[in-house]
Amino acid sequence: MSHTLILLRHGQSEWNLSNLFTGWTDVGLTDQGEEEARTAGRLMVEEGLKPDVMFTSVLKRATRTADLALEEAGWTDIPTKRHWRLNERHYGDLQGLNKKETAAKHGDEQVLIWRRSYDIPPPVIALEDERHPSLDPLYADVDPAELPGSEALSNVVDRMLPYWFAEIVPELKAGKTVLIVAHGNSLRALIKHLDDISNEEIVDLNIPTGIPLVYELDDDLNPISSRYLGDPEAAAAAAEAVGKQAG
Repeated sequence: MSHTLILLRHGQSEWNLSNLFTGWTDVGLTDQGEEEARTAGRLMVEEGLKPDVMFTSVLKRATRTADLALEEAGWTDIPTKRHWRLNERHYGDLQGLNKKETAAKHGDEQVLIWRRSYDIPPPVIALEDERHPSLDPLYADVDPAELPGSEALSNVVDRMLPYWFAEIVPELKAGKTVLIVAHGNSLRALIKHLDDISNEEIVDLNIPTGIPLVYELDDDLNPISSRYLGDPEAAAAAAEAVGKQAG
């Protein structure tokens, strides 16, 4: 018996377009991002891949992508669970800064380390900074000690995997088709786990926005196969474009 898992990175966000470090900042989708979300819904319908349950982060660029994809597909009955552990990586004190300007100030090499190193986080945001998640009503029910002030990808792996094992794995084990709508780094963290990618190799993995990635998993939830829906060349080009972004 195989188990189906669908991963979807949210569509282009307003800060993607403006070339700003976004992280946990709760920005919306651009018009292009909304169309990417609708296209994702159409692609799943064309493949006959209707999820039984959906998981998203709590950030609206992910929840909006999820809503638009399901609306386009005509699916109004999908149970949905949202959790902060599926949020994007927290970019600490870089959040809201322009990526090119940050590189000009600190140097390309330093910014590349902050962006792509597996275990070196960006500068930590101060607890009293209004951007700190402990001051955001969205996380009022979360233990402040669990909320990050900055994260490397290794930190995302550490906070995402407990939720994966506790909430998502049981749904897959029950034979349900699962859709996760999240972010570039939270999905990279999960793909690292699924495909057993090394710390060194994961830094080169890029995930395109708005294109569903479908895994078929065995009973131990090891990958049998994985593929992007739609045109493979378009997915590869979109992933390459992500890799070339200034951040």
